[in-house]
Amino acid sequence: MKATKITDGIYRLGVNLEDDLLFEGMWPMPHGISINSYVVQGERTALIDLIEDVRDKPLEFEQELHSIPLQAKDIDCMIINHMEPDHTSWLPAFYQENPDLEFYITKKGAAMLKAFCGIDKNVHIVKSGDTVDLGAGKILTFYEAPNLHWPETMFTFEQSSGILFTCDAFGSYGAITDVIFDDQLSSEQHDFFTQEALRYFANIIGGFSMFVEKAVTQLKDLDIKMIAPSHGIVWREKPQEIIDTYLRFAGYMSGPAEPEVTIIWSSMYGNTEKVVNAMIQGVRSEGIPVHVHRVPNDHVGFILASAWKSAGLIVGMPTYEYRMFPPMAWTLDMFGRKKVWNKKVLRFGSFGWSGGAQREMDTLTEKLKWDFLDPVEWQGAPDDEDLKRAESQSRELARQIKEEGRG
Repeated sequence: MKATKITDGIYRLGVNLEDDLLFEGMWPMPHGISINSYVVQGERTALIDLIEDVRDKPLEFEQELHSIPLQAKDIDCMIINHMEPDHTSWLPAFYQENPDLEFYITKKGAAMLKAFCGIDKNVHIVKSGDTVDLGAGKILTFYEAPNLHWPETMFTFEQSSGILFTCDAFGSYGAITDVIFDDQLSSEQHDFFTQEALRYFANIIGGFSMFVEKAVTQLKDLDIKMIAPSHGIVWREKPQEIIDTYLRFAGYMSGPAEPEVTIIWSSMYGNTEKVVNAMIQGVRSEGIPVHVHRVPNDHVGFILASAWKSAGLIVGMPTYEYRMFPPMAWTLDMFGRKKVWNKKVLRFGSFGWSGGAQREMDTLTEKLKWDFLDPVEWQGAPDDEDLKRAESQSRELARQIKEEGRG
């Protein structure tokens, strides 16, 4: 394993978490994810962020560090942009090898450094605009970026190279192998990382969308030549592209999002399932894209990405003992936690002896600023009139989304 030279005196050291792990203990990673750390060498040497202490990743990291060549004791400064354990859980072991290490971190981060790692020696509190001169022309400037995605987060800008180190912000899922920079991507790889950035954003960053624009605004006067996140590829050809992509994703929260519809459905005995195709046909008749997910078969991490970018949602579930079908209730609870706001929504579903799913759905989603069409609900099995009503209502939802998109 070798470190990758980004420019004179600056290197990327990366490891990949495999697809059998869950990110944050709950998000599937079918294509893995990279964890990137960076070395900046002047007269002194700084290490920006670290890695997770899992499996053989520390050994891989050390091999990359040695390829520069450096050892833990050669690092003078540790820049901690973000204290989340996927970037810091190996820090206590690394610190044992270099107890004279100096830390640069925000005030809130310093409290977390003590709590997570037991470190409070040689800790320098920094705020936006503060700098560290490493010598030989390498100057680091810090910019607080709270809630991207923890409240202690900051960005680090290296002035001579124009590289902005952003930790979680502007990152994506997807392991990194031989392709590290955006200008090395094929069209297919570019589409892959854009989609993985969307899923990562919806899972990790989406609930903090209002802070994305705030962070970007404070960087508007910087001459950014590269974006170097701690997950995903390094953007050296078109750094503005990933910034604009994140701004677009963040804008979906206030709406409108893309003129698309995501159908999320669940069924106990097949009576709700019988109406799914009618809903699909109604949307397709208006010529807009439709994405379909079944709960609980599809993981909410994938559903979130689809729902986040879609202006319209169609949610189908039966009534279960006077309330929503429980797997769908859990999915919608996650929508609330991740702030899937400002959607046009249609609900459909079967009930047995009594309704009730719609009442619980109204309560669960009352803070999401959803605009509901009249639901399509029936007792027992659907008849032809129910199917016609379903197709008509889904067509109307799609029509409204098209009109909103034109506006």
